[in-house]
Amino acid sequence: MGLGIDIIIFVTAILFGIFLYWRESNGNGAYRFINKMMNSKELQMDANNPKGFIYKQPFIPRLLFVVISLLLVGLVLQFLTPIEIFSNYFALSGFATFATGTLIGTYLANFVIKTTEVVEEKSDSIGGMVGDALEKGKELFEDIKNKDNKAVEEAKKEIAEEPEQEVDKKSARDRLKDKGLM
Repeated sequence: MGLGIDIIIFVTAILFGIFLYWRESNGNGAYRFINKMMNSKELQMDANNPKGFIYKQPFIPRLLFVVISLLLVGLVLQFLTPIEIFSNYFALSGFATFATGTLIGTYLANFVIKTTEVVEEKSDSIGGMVGDALEKGKELFEDIKNKDNKAVEEAKKEIAEEPEQEVDKKSARDRLKDKGLM
């Protein structure tokens, strides 16, 4: 098993992680069922709480869920099929690659879902923001244009004044002659 198969496993795992996150963001029935089985009535989660095994979980619980789930699948494959996952270095490497890719996929899906929500939320005001930005840009351009004109006029005045001042001044050669140095 070379690097090519590891890349294929990694990309597949990222897609699997995206699928898991998306599926759990739409409904968390399994998490709710296990929560009801494990906790007393007072400790059970709210009916409108969207938290799941992966969805809206911090890093450590998400990591534990992914790794334990994949270990259970690996154990089933190890003992019920002729595939030996835990006795072969290459298969173990593929297992670790799959776990890492799945975690990355869940965070990638989280990013995409949050970005989509923000875009949908701000879509009404985006047109107004673009219009405001254009108006500010036009104002800035006009200010720059006016400042340039003022700067050019001031520079012309300074240039016009400088020759008059230079007429009264002696050249460096004449000043040295006056001092007797030349």
